[in-house]
Amino acid sequence: MVVQIEDSQLVKQYIQGDERAIEALINRHNSRLTGFIYSKVGDRELTEDIFQDTFMKVIRTLKKGAYNEEGKFLPWVMRIAHNLVIDHFRKHNRMPMYNSKESYNIFSLLGDDKLNAEKQLIKEQIDSDLLRMIKELPEDQQEVLEMRIYKDMSFKEISDNTGVSINTALGRMRYALINLRKLVEANNIVLTN
Repeated sequence: MVVQIEDSQLVKQYIQGDERAIEALINRHNSRLTGFIYSKVGDRELTEDIFQDTFMKVIRTLKKGAYNEEGKFLPWVMRIAHNLVIDHFRKHNRMPMYNSKESYNIFSLLGDDKLNAEKQLIKEQIDSDLLRMIKELPEDQQEVLEMRIYKDMSFKEISDNTGVSINTALGRMRYALINLRKLVEANNIVLTN
């Protein structure tokens, strides 16, 4: 069984000069951070740029010895990424307007009702296609995917709830994503609007 080193330990190792520690942190949080950034900007190249800028800022902060949020590495990195996203929108004068109500639809700001209806139909179709494909996955993969994506549970929480090891939960998630990609390709489904 592989023991996963805590983020705080990897941060200490990096500060002490172990360059592999920052690589491990980047690899560990790559997909979650990339997904977070992409959900805000909707552009893959921009997502990559902001991801890189985020870790450049993380590295500079760690090298200066200014990091002091013991045990809270990922939330700290997510905050940096969030601030860089906001900076990007401010710089380009296109800050999206957000409203905390769940029923809020950003397209309601646009005057073209036809566009609103079209976007809503596309979103509903994407949601429907995704749910249908998730139901084609083996039950154990469905369960982990639902807990991770829809309930935002950590792999530790998933492990505790399902009675399997963290590595097994990670493996199920990996296979669920691989199988979803195969289903998307096999059915020629487009999951973006």
